[in-house]
Amino acid sequence: MLDIETRKRIDNARDILVGKIPVPNIQVEQITLALLYKFMDDIDHQTIMLGGNPTYFSGDYEKYSFKNIMSKEVGSQTRFNLYSEALEKMYSHKDLPQTFKDIFKNATIPYKDPETLTLFLKEIEYFSYEDSEKLGDAYEYLLSVLSAQGGLGQFRTPRHIIDFIVKVVNPNKDSKILDPACGTAGFLISAYKHILEQNKNDKEQLQLDYNERIKILDNITGYDIEPSMVKIAEMNMFLHGCNNPKIHEYDTLTSDDRWDDKYDVILANPPFMTPKGGITPHKRFSVKANRSEVLFVDYIMEHLKRDGRAGIIVPEGIVFQTSNAYKDLRKQLIDSNSLYAVISLPSGVFQPYSGVKTSILLLYKTLAKQTDSILFIKVENDGYSLGANRAEVKLNDLPKVVEIISRHKEAIVNNKEFILSVEEEKIINLVKKEELQNTDYILAGDRYRKNDVTINSDYDIVKIEDIVDIYNGSTPLKSNNLYWDNGNIPWFTIEDIRIQGRVIKETRQFITEKALNETSVKLLPKNTILLCCTASVGEYAITDIELTTNQQFNGLVVKNEYKEKVNPKYLFYISDNFKEELNRLSGTTSFQFVSVKNLKQVQIPLPTIEIQNEIVSEIGKYQKIIEQNKKLIEIYESKIKEKLDKIWKK
Repeated sequence: MLDIETRKRIDNARDILVGKIPVPNIQVEQITLALLYKFMDDIDHQTIMLGGNPTYFSGDYEKYSFKNIMSKEVGSQTRFNLYSEALEKMYSHKDLPQTFKDIFKNATIPYKDPETLTLFLKEIEYFSYEDSEKLGDAYEYLLSVLSAQGGLGQFRTPRHIIDFIVKVVNPNKDSKILDPACGTAGFLISAYKHILEQNKNDKEQLQLDYNERIKILDNITGYDIEPSMVKIAEMNMFLHGCNNPKIHEYDTLTSDDRWDDKYDVILANPPFMTPKGGITPHKRFSVKANRSEVLFVDYIMEHLKRDGRAGIIVPEGIVFQTSNAYKDLRKQLIDSNSLYAVISLPSGVFQPYSGVKTSILLLYKTLAKQTDSILFIKVENDGYSLGANRAEVKLNDLPKVVEIISRHKEAIVNNKEFILSVEEEKIINLVKKEELQNTDYILAGDRYRKNDVTINSDYDIVKIEDIVDIYNGSTPLKSNNLYWDNGNIPWFTIEDIRIQGRVIKETRQFITEKALNETSVKLLPKNTILLCCTASVGEYAITDIELTTNQQFNGLVVKNEYKEKVNPKYLFYISDNFKEELNRLSGTTSFQFVSVKNLKQVQIPLPTIEIQNEIVSEIGKYQKIIEQNKKLIEIYESKIKEKLDKIWKK
């Protein structure tokens, strides 16, 4: 657990840079350089205390030591000049390890403010190389802060998802491990920590000697195309005990210099975004494609050893899309006996910076050859709320999924029946590879789930189409400024739910009267139910204002003849119950989408209007209690913060 003072120093160091350096990657790079600079001075100091000679700051470099430049006798401008000179010269230092040289390569200060540098280095002065474990935790905290803010790339992987995938893939001390798009090296460090945990005895004592640990670290490799990310990853590995990290600046998709390297374990959350115009890969890929997500999965499949295994986070396009590249990739995954399981994650996992729906592909060549089925698992809760704030909650399917996959592996290896409980069958199903071959190899478990659901209710059962009119949302042409500039008509998107919850009182975006008159967008009345039928299927809200919506949502408006029979808020409160059925329906198409035709057939219980009103009134009371308690929580959180602030000031 990182102590408050360490967190405070990291936050302060970053806050000082924010005003001068707007790019988060560069903020981290500057902290990385300063920490390494300080550590080198600490190492020299330790060497001198033991009777040796300094390695890094001696001879012509002595004047650049951290201790010297932070001396009270040195003015801010002189300090700035010395530090700038040192950064530029460190790459040429003959006694510097290659890892240090890589981090200092092309290093400069991206601003010209001596006072800012002095404040910044005073925060760095707090850290000491003597407590390397604390430093590693501090650096990971820094990366996690920026990761949570979306500052280090749009799809940075949450730590608990990384650790979950590593547990499932289960690398061992002899595994040769790769992350071909390693970013900050989160997967690689998690894999290393996992291996250490697997080699402890009952007394939590590590059963690995120094040479074995060095061998494990030597087996870990990472690639990244971004130079600043390479430096960050190297520093992260260094702080976790790897003196010579194998992090390479390398374009995995367009360079084939390392194509012949094979690995026992590959762990990755590859980039989902493809540059405009696509990627022009080299000719050695087995699938012809220009989409980065397709090429990365192909690359990983090709670079596993004969008994290799992998865990890959992929966007839903890999699962559903029917264009040739996606179909060919899925066919290759199954026909080559690589894929053995698909885990569907909730759409909020990458909040707050993306609502993208993702899955995890699990590859294990040895296991896949021994079974004629693919295991599909649907994770509904990952231990965190799925809104923008991602607060920790009690509901967490991940530990159970790890246990289920372990049982599944054991059943295959021992040629035994894989038995599931009634509860497990709700989120898990096994699908024959032969059945997948007949459906464009679509990897959506819900598509193959038998529809044996019936509604038992004391009330009448009606179809949605009987009681509401359904309106498609639409997006006016973004390039037409006349549709957007100075607009005053609310235009709703899923981000409005993320920001204010499910009762929509305002929107972030607006369109003009011209857009309303000239495009297919429709003005929906107050108390319209907004139901998401593509991408984040099952998300829902109710309008407290008139508004328009984008095509991700359908508007459900109670029919005139049912105005006296249906309370819209009753439909709103039961919308959460649509999710399972909508997700099942979305699996019957080649991408995550519920057509209006299918939506109309969804059945719901419809009590009398009196009972609906009672339900709405009772739930409304509960909602008020919840809101009141939220306010109380905010008040007490404020008091706690105030108390801690006073302690810090003392």
